[in-house]
Amino acid sequence: MSKINYTEYIEDHTLRCEASGRGGGIEIDCGYMFPYRDDAKMSAYQNYLGGGLLGAIQSNANFTPRKNDAVKFEKLSEALKRYFHNLTNHEGDEWEEQSFEQNQGMPVSAY
Repeated sequence: MSKINYTEYIEDHTLRCEASGRGGGIEIDCGYMFPYRDDAKMSAYQNYLGGGLLGAIQSNANFTPRKNDAVKFEKLSEALKRYFHNLTNHEGDEWEEQSFEQNQGMPVSAY
């Protein structure tokens, strides 16, 4: 079995992407990776907390993976969150730049 390039998979299977310095979301088609579910989709999203701060990136899917696909599912979820972080992170901004790990320590929502 060949190693999966998750970034390439995400780029090739993106259905929707709305990313900005105020968060947003991305949705990908997972039907190729999880063929037992024709409409398999996964998303990652991020809320704006206010004051230039973004909340932790969350992910969700419209299916539960089979037991033997759980590791692949978790790796794809993590890769999708990291990919989205790269789209919304203010690289080079001394006030707002955060590593993925720092961002994941933020609250999900300001409410």
